[in-house]
Amino acid sequence: MKAILSAILIALLACLPLSGRLAAADADPAAGQIEKFYAALTDTMKRGKELGLERRYRVLRPVIAAPFDLPAMTQLTVGPPWSMISDGDKKALIDAFERMTIANYAKNFASFNGEQFVVDPMVKMRGQDKIVESKLIGSDKMVTPFNYRMHMAGDKWKVVDIYLNGTISQLALKRADFSSTVASSGAQGLVKKINALVDMQMAGG
Repeated sequence: MKAILSAILIALLACLPLSGRLAAADADPAAGQIEKFYAALTDTMKRGKELGLERRYRVLRPVIAAPFDLPAMTQLTVGPPWSMISDGDKKALIDAFERMTIANYAKNFASFNGEQFVVDPMVKMRGQDKIVESKLIGSDKMVTPFNYRMHMAGDKWKVVDIYLNGTISQLALKRADFSSTVASSGAQGLVKKINALVDMQMAGG
């Protein structure tokens, strides 16, 4: 009897649509971007002490450029004043924002102590964008949610915002400061401010 039941079960499973059987194995392309990012970040963390801050920065530059839409993130962070900024100043702002983003990761993810990044394969739609939910499980088992809002840029899904603890927009936190600096000191003033902060961060080793 057990042999017959086993044969029936195998037959029923074989009749399932191929797409249904492969669904769990097929990662959403947006989630896949974050998976690859975390894999590279973890590798850099494991070599963190060997690399040092400057080399971690250089190693992470292409790692971050691949899944992050840094020009779009810069524009969203600056807000409405962006439309009044010259092309040259826009490029300078994007370059400064890129430096700041890479430096933050190079500084804050400097070593590995058993941390684990977990990406939820169930991606949520928000209009035309996607939300990829993930969490960092620390060596002390403390869980910190990191959610990513992603949009299609060219032929790839790329990050346009990060939500710390699942709800706190990192771009929104910076927008008030960025906008007020542009209003008081112009785009070049903001570029100098960002680069000065990065210089201090990188000098800390």
